[in-house]
Amino acid sequence: MAERRRMSYSVHRDVLDEGAVDEMAEKSESKTSLCEKVGRSMRCSSARAKSCLLGSVPVVSWLPRYSVKENALGDLVSGISVGIMQLPQGMAYALLAAVPPVFGLYSSFYPVLIYFIFGTSKHISVGTYAVMSVMIGGVTERLAPDSDFTMWDNETNSSTVDVATRDAQRIQVAVAVTFLSGLFQILLGLVQFGFVVTYLSDPLVRGYTTGAAIHVIVSQLKYTFGINPQRHSGPLSLIYTVLEICYIIPETNIGTLVVSIVTIISLILAKELNAYLSKKLPVPIPVELVCVIVATVISWQVNLTGRYGVEVVEEIPSGLQPPVFPTASLFGQVIGDAFALAVVGYGIAISLGRIFALKYGYKVDSNQELIALGLSNSFGAIFQCFAVSCSMSRSLVQESTGGRTQVAGALSAIVILFITLWIGRLFEDLPKAVLAAIIYVNLHGIMKQFLDIPALWKSNRVDMVVWVVTFILTVLLNPDLGLAASIGFSMLTVIFRTQLPKYSLLGQLPDTDIYKPLEDYNQVRHVPGIVIFRSSATLYFANAEMYQDALGEKSGIDITKLLSAKKKLEAKRKRQEKKAAKKAKKELEKNRGDVDEELQQKDVAIIEVDFEPDPSLPRAIVLDLSPVNFLDTVGVKTLKNIRRDYGEIGIDVVLAGCQSGVVETLQNGGFFNDKVTKSCLFTTIHDAVLRCQAGKTKTHRGEENEYYTEDSDQEKIRATHL
Repeated sequence: MAERRRMSYSVHRDVLDEGAVDEMAEKSESKTSLCEKVGRSMRCSSARAKSCLLGSVPVVSWLPRYSVKENALGDLVSGISVGIMQLPQGMAYALLAAVPPVFGLYSSFYPVLIYFIFGTSKHISVGTYAVMSVMIGGVTERLAPDSDFTMWDNETNSSTVDVATRDAQRIQVAVAVTFLSGLFQILLGLVQFGFVVTYLSDPLVRGYTTGAAIHVIVSQLKYTFGINPQRHSGPLSLIYTVLEICYIIPETNIGTLVVSIVTIISLILAKELNAYLSKKLPVPIPVELVCVIVATVISWQVNLTGRYGVEVVEEIPSGLQPPVFPTASLFGQVIGDAFALAVVGYGIAISLGRIFALKYGYKVDSNQELIALGLSNSFGAIFQCFAVSCSMSRSLVQESTGGRTQVAGALSAIVILFITLWIGRLFEDLPKAVLAAIIYVNLHGIMKQFLDIPALWKSNRVDMVVWVVTFILTVLLNPDLGLAASIGFSMLTVIFRTQLPKYSLLGQLPDTDIYKPLEDYNQVRHVPGIVIFRSSATLYFANAEMYQDALGEKSGIDITKLLSAKKKLEAKRKRQEKKAAKKAKKELEKNRGDVDEELQQKDVAIIEVDFEPDPSLPRAIVLDLSPVNFLDTVGVKTLKNIRRDYGEIGIDVVLAGCQSGVVETLQNGGFFNDKVTKSCLFTTIHDAVLRCQAGKTKTHRGEENEYYTEDSDQEKIRATHL
């Protein structure tokens, strides 16, 4: 193997501290005031107005430049394919939201058109989504449970549920929480809060969606087995629901179970065939649509409801719903759920949107995406839609079938409109067990996320813990509380990592200006007489004390012991001087003589200890602050204390690698004074080391510093450091 060619360079310059660098680079002291910033943001011009319009309504910028020749065919095929997928998924996810299936079709129409106008992603498919639907279902079933609509039937001497009244109330709840979540998204977008998604790390999102998928599966078991378990809400409701299902599972409707098993097996086989023939087929086979059509025909011909008691979709009204403003009295009861929906829906959409944007080389505006989703939800709620986000499965189909713009999404909405107006009633005999089976099979992609655990164990175990804890919290506390608890735990891991950083002593790579941790490199050498200390995290109130302790431990200097020894020696010297002064005074009184003040001073004994410096102590400490991106008041105070304490025992402390914001904080925090200037700050570690080796830095300019320690042979040592 040929030796890698090395390039060399040589730089000749003076050793520079921070003050010299500021002078040489002519640092600007001018700062833009808040009033000036506000004034600039309020200025208006024709160019700025046009830019604002194009940014707020993106369709105005890209639709006039739409290339029919390049994009029309792919968008047409993609739009029809996605529209066909929207039919079974919309109806199935409506069951998750605990509303009639037709409202899933409405939610696949209005929000898609709104996103077409205001969205910035070209490839995501907006519409119903399993996780969002199950979150809405939790709210609707909590505020409109079956028990509130139970009536006594005198003819059968049993209680029945007024389904029509219950569904009407649940629709009002779903619409209210959707409208409010849309308002939250619009508000967050207007105040430029798109960065909030950064608090939803990828392990957190994947763990959360996997936990929500478990809720989805459990919520559909009643349709799979044809049973009616009691509704539970609150923390641990999933566990109670599973126990309830296990208790009443002997009541399973055999016909419903058979329909579920046959549908699941058929869908799995058909999807595997679809994947096998994916390279040969121009568009994927609409497996769900075929399944829905076949199941509806069989149910109609065999009369599954009458003969076997299989529950079906029942009435699907034709046409669209008139606009109705949501019930404002419900807002107070769903405000927390609405905010959780807003954050989760946006997090999923922006994550998938960025994946496609990176792949195809365009930009997704995070704040505009918030506004687009917010308008989709709030406007859709007025037309009886429930909250939407983007679906990964539909988005992948939209991309793979040739979709290049959101024209494909608009065409899919037109397909749904056609189905809703003229074809919807044909699916009234569709068994709900088939829709539940479609949900199960569509969740296989999310369930594969369990494979993240071994992968994260190898790459980053903290992320693995975040994934697992998020999953557990979501399963146990439900999606709404689980999300809040998961974000809190994720934030705690960041805090813990800053509280437990890696502390290192650095050494020099021979004949270079490169400094690396001594424990990690065999060829790195310790710089004689100088300790170079680095923390891998920033310095603030949560780890300031540990920073000082680690410095003492790594350097081997017990600063508390040394300062204590110095104070003891000073106290003893003062006592001896006081004793000598008293003795001299007594002698003066005894002799009754007038003695000059100068003679009195000569008679006073001064305690001196011979100069014997401890060779084990360094003469300087360099604090590498390059990993520190901010300082708080506690951090500034910590650095002041370190410099003062070590300076008192004759060890010079200098700072290296300070970022401009850190230097400004030091200056505003009172770190500098008449004796401590920017001459103790250096841009690089090498500058600091060279200056310390030259002996040109002093803890206190022109002053003599003393340090004291204890020795087995000698109780007190006094050393002078210039």
